[in-house]
Amino acid sequence: MTAAPSVVVLDYGSGNLRSAERALTRVGASVTVTADVEAAAGCDGLVVPGVGAFAACMAGIRSAGAGDVVSSRVSSGRPVLGICVGMQVLYEVGDEHGVVTAGIGVLPGRVTKLDAEVLPHMGWNTVTPPPGSALFRGVESERFYFVHSYGVRPGGAGETVTVHGSPFVAAVERDALAATQFHPEKSGDAGLALLANWVATLG
Repeated sequence: MTAAPSVVVLDYGSGNLRSAERALTRVGASVTVTADVEAAAGCDGLVVPGVGAFAACMAGIRSAGAGDVVSSRVSSGRPVLGICVGMQVLYEVGDEHGVVTAGIGVLPGRVTKLDAEVLPHMGWNTVTPPPGSALFRGVESERFYFVHSYGVRPGGAGETVTVHGSPFVAAVERDALAATQFHPEKSGDAGLALLANWVATLG
């Protein structure tokens, strides 16, 4: 019997850890929630969650010494999944409320306020994945749950796009790096199927 892939949900002081843990366990991962950077470096798949402000999340990541772990994993082709602000911090810069904060920088781009009349963007959207997406296999036409006021304008490879006011990046896949602006752990069966697709890449 094949052992379940080991997944670390990085605990750097930002929420939604337990819901992510439960969802990943349901789809067959062996999940640990921890701030231990050695565990984060050594697991089969690392999940970077995040809620709240970009600057606060980056402060927690720096305090935990986790930025270098994420960068190292990405550069060596070891799987990383960012969720919500955990996706945003993978980019070069976050600009929120006039506060400009450097991100981890493994993705090129800038996180800015969504160009929409109603914020936050809260609710269910369909998305448009690129052809051959591994993350969205079998759930290409499903809806996913978003809650955010900031995002990244489309313009790079491997991007899944949706619209709230104007287009923004709903997810991104670049080699072993994957990330979603929406919350798969709050997106019902479609979110579980997406997480199962990601866990299947770890074995």
